[in-house]
This record gives sequence, C-alpha cells and structure tokens, in this order.
Amino acid sequence: MAVKLRLKRMGSKQSPFYRIVAADSRSPRDGKFIETIGYYNPTKQPAIVSIEKELALKWLNNGAQPSDTVKDLFSKEGILKAFHDAKNSK
Repeated sequence: MAVKLRLKRMGSKQSPFYRIVAADSRSPRDGKFIETIGYYNPTKQPAIVSIEKELALKWLNNGAQPSDTVKDLFSKEGILKAFHDAKNSK
C-alpha cells in the first residue's frame, strides 16, 4: 500500500480549511484516511499551520510520500530538515 501525506479539504464554500492526513494513494481526496497529522488554515492572516512533528517524522520514516503542498508546509515548519538530518546521521 502506497501512503501519501496530503491535504483533506474541510470547511464550507469560500472558506477552505485543510487537514494534513496520511492516506492510501488510491483513496479519493476527501475520502478514507489512515491518520490525521495536523491542519492548515490559509484563510487567516498569517496562515495557521499546526503539525504534530513526531507523527510526520514517523510517516516519513515509514516511506510515506508528501504531496507538493505538504512538502512545502513541512519545509517551512522544519520537519524535512529534521528528517534529512536523522536519515543522514544513521
């Protein structure tokens, strides 16, 4: 099973709110997911991002592939740097 870290759209019309989830790559965008890792609210100024770092690192270590947007959010939060440092120190 290929796992992807991606955004699940929540909220109402004209007011998007996203959850960052680990999901099977074959499931639909807003469909079944395995675990919630955090959330992202782009409507606030500045945008609110909350990610559980331990869960994100666990999924990255298990081989989950982040989507482009999630990869950008992880790099802004410093999660990708921590992942690469841990990977290279082994």
